[in-house]
Order: sequence, then structure tokens, then C-alpha cells
Amino acid sequence: MAQLTEIVKANDIRGLVGTQLTERIARALGSAFARAVLTSNPDGPPGRVLLGRDMRDTGEALVQAFSDGVTGEGAEVVLIGLCSTDGLYYASGALDAPGVMFTASHNPASYNGMKMCRAGARPIGLDSGLAEIRDLAQALLDHPTWGSEEAPEPALRGSVSEQDTLRGYAEHLRGLVPLPSRRTLKIVVDAGNGMAGLTVPAVLGAAIGLPDLPLEIVPMYFELDGTFPNHEANPLDPANLRDLQKAVPAHGADLGLAFDGDADRCFVIDERGEPVSPSAITALVAAREIAKERAAGRKATVIHNLITSRAVPEVIAENDATAVRTRVGHAFIKVEMAKHDAVFGGEHSAHYYFRDFWFADTGMLAALHVLAALGEQDGPLSGLVAQYERYTPSGEINSVVSDVELATDRVVKAFEGRPGVQIDRQDGLTVSHEADAPSGDGSPAGLWWFNLRPSNTEPLLRLNSEAADPAVMESLRDEVLGLVRVAELAS
Repeated sequence: MAQLTEIVKANDIRGLVGTQLTERIARALGSAFARAVLTSNPDGPPGRVLLGRDMRDTGEALVQAFSDGVTGEGAEVVLIGLCSTDGLYYASGALDAPGVMFTASHNPASYNGMKMCRAGARPIGLDSGLAEIRDLAQALLDHPTWGSEEAPEPALRGSVSEQDTLRGYAEHLRGLVPLPSRRTLKIVVDAGNGMAGLTVPAVLGAAIGLPDLPLEIVPMYFELDGTFPNHEANPLDPANLRDLQKAVPAHGADLGLAFDGDADRCFVIDERGEPVSPSAITALVAAREIAKERAAGRKATVIHNLITSRAVPEVIAENDATAVRTRVGHAFIKVEMAKHDAVFGGEHSAHYYFRDFWFADTGMLAALHVLAALGEQDGPLSGLVAQYERYTPSGEINSVVSDVELATDRVVKAFEGRPGVQIDRQDGLTVSHEADAPSGDGSPAGLWWFNLRPSNTEPLLRLNSEAADPAVMESLRDEVLGLVRVAELAS
């Protein structure tokens, strides 16, 4: 018996195809989506839903099954075909219709999943409709005759149509961030055999007939292939950036861009082959978006999650804007974006959110900002971003634990009561120490912080730490990891 709690996560649906996620399950989710999200219309069908998919071989069959579930409820389906996740968000915003993107993002080829949104790209997470969809679908799957030959045909079956939205997506992004013509930039792009192989030639190139931009593109792994033959489409793992890091200096390029499988996240490599932290990109784009707001006579608000660098809120404040700190996860940050009418938002994972993009995330728009900022001056990217890379980060470090609460409590007991230390629980455990706070009893001095956050899906604790001094960061990192892993041994 299928148990949807195994695959319905906090922000999306993801599972192994054929066992956790089947066509029958997709059909039930389609029916549930239509019932929970689409508004009933007494004079006709209850609405329409847009369906897009990435390049995974299993996507087409899952889309068909989900479509059958939607049309069985009398609703209309519009197939937009192969697209990036932000391409689906564009379609949802531009066409004012709810949508579902079939993707497992950076997960291996054996996985697939769904990211759902309401009309206008408004997020659907567990607290905003996904739990209801899950429970409705589970009730259908548990019914002994649902989906069988014995089940009656629907009284009204909705229609299915197709619509190409790629050109509109490309034109919209180009219109938001025009590139200066004073300098032609050479960029190496690693699409990871994911959907950037479709979107980069359309947005940054001339593949769909748009005018040439002042860019020379060196493509890597642009062939759409859901088996990911070259490397995983997960740029958050440093191993998957190595090919790009070698290629950028080898080609004498100005920078490199790496996208994940569904091309909604973008990572940046400088001219030396060194990764630019997503926090530095967040700060750079924030400064540019704030300047646009200021030019229009408005004061800006920018969202950042709690594990971005401390440099991010500093840059926001220096540019006379308001910073709002939020927990990790796109469903949460999108809610805060809309609540505060924020012009921009950034996460450590290279998700970037824009008010001009229906408060949704788009790595391609962030990439355009980086290209525009670099093209407006004559120096290298490393020099441009140096002002935003002020502290030493640990990167995200995972520890497998059997008792998350025990491990976390051990860390709390070790740090609470130390001079100048502050503790909060907004999302996991965050312990911080300001630069001018008192220190003693062997505690590290200066500015430092760490966040210890449990995984939503695995028995893991994720550590992110940062300090003004590299030695302090290393000492802090090692102390926390020692406490977490000693707690695991003790259990």
C-alpha cells in the first residue's frame, strides 16, 4: 500500500520511480490537486493547471498520469513541455494559473517528483496546501476500486492542450536585466545535462531568435540526459564543480555558471576557477535591486535565510534597506517575500527570489545580474565580489545521528552561559557571538556563529558556521562537530 508520507516533503514531492512514485500515485495526486487547488466554476470546468517537466525519462509518463487525474475532475490541462522549474513559475505567473513541475531537481536519475504552485507562482508547501493534497490522494489510493476498471467514468472530462512558453520566459528575463554592450564577456556554462541545456541557449544565446547579447558562451554538457552521464546535476557538491573550475581558466573565460538539474539554481565560478559563495551573489544582487528601488523613490526590503553569510544583512543595511531573516526553504521564504513586498531574497543554496518574478526563485535572473554587474566595469569577477566575501564559512557539513534531540541538547549545554553568546531556535539551533561581545573561559573571540539544523527527510544534522577569523571558524566547527558526534557515540 502506497504511503505518501514517504515522498511528500516540506516543500515538494520526491521519490524513487516505480516504488515510491508510480503512475497510479501520480494520477491520484492529479485528482487531489484539482480538488484542492482549482476553484469550482458552476458554469464550466473548474479551471486549468499547467504541467511542465524536466529531461528525466520517467517524466512524460508521470505527466500523462497526473494529467489523467486532473482531467478526470473536469479540469483543463495545459502542457508546456520541457522547461526549467523557473520556466514553470514564469508560465504560472504570466498565465495566472496553478502549475506543477515534474522534477527531482539534483537527485539521481532513479528519482522524480513534483513542485507545485498556485496561480501567480504562489508556493504550495505542507503548511499551504500540500498536506491536503497528500491526504486527498492517499484516500483515493486506499479506496479498493479507485483507478480500476470497476470505477465509473467521470461525468465531465477536461481537455488537454499544449502551449510553448519558452520565448516569453526568455523575453521576460531579458527585459528585467539588460546587459551593457561596453564589454563582451566569455562565459563557460555547465548545464550538467539538465534543463539549462534548453534555457541558456534561449535566454543568453540566440537559439529562439532573440537578438545576440554581448556574450561568448562555451557550453559544457548541454545535451538533455536524465541519466546525468558526466556528473550529478548538483552544484552544491564541490565535486560537481571541478570540470567547470578547470574549464574557466583553460578557456580564458571571465566566469563560469553551473546549474542544477531543473535549472532553478545557479552557481558562479570566477575567472581563476574559484567558486563564488551564494551569499556573495546574494549580497551583490541585493545591492543592485536596492539601487533600483532607491531610484524609484522607494525603500527596499530584502529577505535572507538564517544561514547566509553575516555579510548579507550588513550589505543590505549599508545600502539603507531593511533585512528580514527567515528560516531555510523556498515555501517559507516565498511567503516572507510576499508578506514584506520584498524586492529580492537569497538563500545559501543558490536559490534567488525576485519580486519582479512573482516572488519566485530563478537562478537565470541572478546570473543576468552577475553578468550585468561584471559588464558594467573593467575588472575581474574576483575583484567585484571581494567586497561581499568578508568572513570565512565552513560550508554545510552533515553528520548522521540516531537521536537529533540528544545531539542538539549536548551542543546547547556546551555553549549556553558562555560570555557574549546568544542562542535562538528559529530554524534548528543558532548560536552567535558578536565582534565586540565579551569572551572568556576559552571561548573564541570576535564575530562568529553556527547553525545546527535537522534534515526534514534523513537522520542528519547539518552544520553551517562562519567567523571573521579563519582559525576561529575552524576551532568552532571542530568543537561543534565533536559534540555532535560524541553525542552519537554516547547514544
